[in-house]
Amino acid sequence: MKVVKGLDVERYMGRWYEIASFPSFFQPKNGENTRATYTLNDDGTVHVLNETYANGKKVSIEGTAYKADPKSDEAKLKVKFYVPPFLPIIPVVGDYWVLYIDDDYQHAVIGGPTTKYLWILSRKNRIDEEVFNALVQEAKDVGYDVSKLHKTPQSETPPEGEEGPKDTKGIWWIKSLFGK
Repeated sequence: MKVVKGLDVERYMGRWYEIASFPSFFQPKNGENTRATYTLNDDGTVHVLNETYANGKKVSIEGTAYKADPKSDEAKLKVKFYVPPFLPIIPVVGDYWVLYIDDDYQHAVIGGPTTKYLWILSRKNRIDEEVFNALVQEAKDVGYDVSKLHKTPQSETPPEGEEGPKDTKGIWWIKSLFGK
């Protein structure tokens, strides 16, 4: 699997919008306006905030990303979330490999060591079809079955600062197990 080398982590920080992804059990099936915000922590790890809107309400989860091998220059990260969030003692760790990023750090293709998960991300919530097709081709070139890609609905104007009820009981997580 081809992975980006020499990722400038500071340039990667900030908000990314999910343009398309492979459906997965841990994301709501009807999620829209899905985005991730990355913030560099003092210890060199990355604070991860994943947000999506499902049935008109914002649901989110926070985690921490870190280099899988601190000595490597490959953009192979691990992301750790505690689930369910109301019982933060069970860590769930996943792979986050940056497979492609453009020179301006505006578009990225994210996967892992297998072709089970795939995300196409952008700094903007909408991208040109030509750019999208080029990113899909990047994924296809490294072995992904891109016919599984599902475009993520994004509003014309992304929601900003809208807070739904704080989910401290992890109901969203339990629902995600049942694909809701």
